[in-house]
Parts: sequence; C-alpha cells; structure tokens
Amino acid sequence: MAYVARKIPFVGTPETNPETKPFFDGSAAGKLMIRRCTKCKKAHWYPRSLCPYCFGECEWEQASGKGTIYTFSVMERGNPPYAIGYVTLAEGPKMLTNFVDCELKDLKIGQDVTVTFVQTENDGPTMPMFKPV
Repeated sequence: MAYVARKIPFVGTPETNPETKPFFDGSAAGKLMIRRCTKCKKAHWYPRSLCPYCFGECEWEQASGKGTIYTFSVMERGNPPYAIGYVTLAEGPKMLTNFVDCELKDLKIGQDVTVTFVQTENDGPTMPMFKPV
C-alpha cells in the first residue's frame, strides 16, 4: 500500500526560550534557521549559544533548505506510517527530521531533499521537514 506522508502528529508543543525563539520565528515565516560560529565559521545543528567545535559565539543565519538524506527509517506500524531520519544540510550539519510529501517506499539514502514547513496538529508550531526534490 502506498502512503504519502503529510500530516504529522506532534505530541506536546516545544517551548521556546530566548535561545531557540529565532528558530521557531523563522519556521513560522518559512525560513530554516541554523547557527554559525563567528570564530571558526562552522554551521551547526542543534541551535545553541556556544559553538560545539570551539566554544565561540554564534549567530543565526538562514539556511538554503537544501540537503541530502543521510539515513532514514520508515515506521510502517505507525498510524499513519511515517519516516524520520537525518538530512545533511548544504551548509554542513546533519538535522533530524521527518520526511513528508513523498512515497515512503521511494526514499533513498543520498537523495536530494528540500525543506517544507508543516503546521503541527493541535495548533502546534510550524516545523521544518523535508521532501524529495
């Protein structure tokens, strides 16, 4: 049975704080926001105030939203079935995400993907997810 994932249940609502608010504001505006170190210039994910590589200060930047599938898993017993995995962003970091707007059986490691923003259930936040190009 083919299933095209789209509606993603989201248990609970992530809480924003001053450190993550720009990420959620960006998602609501259709922008994928990541952090980049002002010292070593490396981009990273998950957003944090200090660089995980050199402990330098970081600033927000808009990512291109392009990437490739690094790994994934299809949860066929889910109701509805869904796929999660890691995407290697064009900027370098790997990001855990859901895959949507696709035939789950057609996902492949190395496949090009692009960000899309999905409104979560129960008026939850808009979250970045990825779909095949």
